[in-house]
Formats: sequence, C-alpha cells, structure tokens
Amino acid sequence: MYVAMISVQCNDDRCYMHAMHIGAIDLNLVVVLRALLDERSVSRAARRLGLSQSATSHALGRLREVIQDPLFVRTRTGLVPTARAEAMASSVRASLDTLNETLFAHAPFDPSTVRRTFHVRPSDYVEYLMIPKLIERLVEVAPGVDIFARSTATEPALALEQGELDLLIQPPRTGEQTEGFHMERLWDEQFVGIARQGHPLTRGRVTLERFARAKHALVAPRGQPGGGRIDEALRERGLHRHIAYTTPSFLAAPQVIAATDLVMVLPARLAIALAGQLRLATFEPPVEIPGFEMAMFWHDRHDSDPAHAFIRGEFAHVAASLSAPTDSSRSGKRRTTDR
Repeated sequence: MYVAMISVQCNDDRCYMHAMHIGAIDLNLVVVLRALLDERSVSRAARRLGLSQSATSHALGRLREVIQDPLFVRTRTGLVPTARAEAMASSVRASLDTLNETLFAHAPFDPSTVRRTFHVRPSDYVEYLMIPKLIERLVEVAPGVDIFARSTATEPALALEQGELDLLIQPPRTGEQTEGFHMERLWDEQFVGIARQGHPLTRGRVTLERFARAKHALVAPRGQPGGGRIDEALRERGLHRHIAYTTPSFLAAPQVIAATDLVMVLPARLAIALAGQLRLATFEPPVEIPGFEMAMFWHDRHDSDPAHAFIRGEFAHVAASLSAPTDSSRSGKRRTTDR
C-alpha cells in the first residue's frame, strides 16, 4: 500500500504532517517504524511483523533515507529513538491505530492469528502471581502474543499516553490523572505477617509489644521509607520498631525473612503463595492495616482495539483465578507452624 509522501515537522512537542508531491512511501514502512518504536529491537520487531531480521533492517534503512534521520541508535540495552523519532512516535501510533480501526472494525477477531508484543508494567509481586498463568494461557490461545514486562523512567500515566506502555498494573493512587484513561479492578488485597518457621514471634499470641521488639524488613516499591499504619499504631503506644532491611522488591524480602530472624508484613496472596515454598509462618498483624485494590490501567486510544481488549480480558481472567486468602490462612490462631 502506498500513500503520498509525508513531511513531519515538530515544534513545541507538536507534530505537523504536510503532503509532499515528490514520490510515494510504502505504508508498510510506517508499520515497521511503529514496531521498532514499540519493541526497541530489530529482532523483536521482525518477529512481531512476521518478517526476517534482514528485511526489517532493510526497511529501517529505507525509513532513514525517507525521513532523513537515523531514527534509532544502538546501545547495549537495545535501540534508542532519536529526538526526531520520539517526536513522531505518538502521531505514528495514533495514525496507525485509527487506520486499523477504520479498515478492519468489522473483521472478526481471532487471537490465534495475532502477532503482537504488549508492554506492561507490573510490580514483581504482580508478575509472580499473574505472569506464569497468563503465559500458559497465551501459549494455548494466542501463541503470537508476547508480554514485555518493563519498568520505565517516564511517569506511568505519561508512558501510557505516549505508547511506551500498553498496560499499567498497580493500586489506584489519589490525585493521579484519570482523564483519557480507563481502569479495571483486578482484586482487593489484605496484609499478613510472615516469619521463618520456628521464629519465636510465632509462638503464642502476636502482641504489638512483641511485634515491636522483633527486627523488621520493609518493602518500599517507590524507594520511600516508612511503615504507614503499623508505625502509627506503635507510636501511639510509645513503641518503635527496628527496620533492619528495606528493599523495593516484594520477592527479595521473603527470601531474607526465610533465612533470618527478621519479620515483615506482605500482601496476603503473595505471602501465602510463598509460605510453603520458603517454609514461612504467617500470622495476623497485631494492628489493623488497611488493604488496597489492585487495578489495570490503559489509555483511551486502546479501548476499542480488539487485540488490546483481548489481553485485558486475559489479565482479568488470571486475576479472577487467584484464590482470595481465607480467614484461616491469615489467622494467627491457625498460622503455619513447624511440623
């Protein structure tokens, strides 16, 4: 397919497209550009498009000639877009999405034929709980769909808006931008305490005083220290706990708990999933800790995309399959103990 030659000029973060009657450009090159912007890798873009790596490299060369810009530079971590490519990215993605919806809005959707990589940002806690089941499901029903779990230095809402991310999975945050975005609740989560099996704290009732005397680990996903409601309750009683280990990783912390005398509180689904594997005891925290909601976010432009709706449905299906912790599994009266 061919379209008139397009000149893209960008000023003040806005891009303007002007028709030029100096030739024609293969629309497939724009599709390749979109894949390279999304994947940041020639090999991954080639796989997504069903092309050979050499054909994709050749298309990139043609794009560079047409646009008169390198578009991407190679680094040890993959391709990095030039300023020109970054300026074009949003317009390229939006234009192709609109064209796809216009031409194929009534075509039946078949997930088994989709070849696409979805960029998602989950915490390692969410990744541990969801991704194995999701991949198992995709291998069966959509073998051409890949998941790229990634972090991004860009603010999450902006990463969704600019197309760096297809999905964001995290608790809703007060004050975050909501216009232009969609949210779907995945599950409600509570907290439980964990310690190694045989830890003195798990013998008998876990009081606030005994809890405060133990050394603690703390997960701070955004790098901000502080234990919230727990430390507030301790301060109200003139108590203070010693946080000996702080980490951003929900998966590293339980490994430390299993090998030391530190204790901590953790999201219940993750704690119970790891308890048997790491020989952990679970206990009811001695203070009520507000739970939280886990949700999935996406940008409005993807809302009617059949492939995007499909992957959202798969994430929701996996979330629904995650067993909610029972009262007995979270109760100090029926905690995991040594055999």
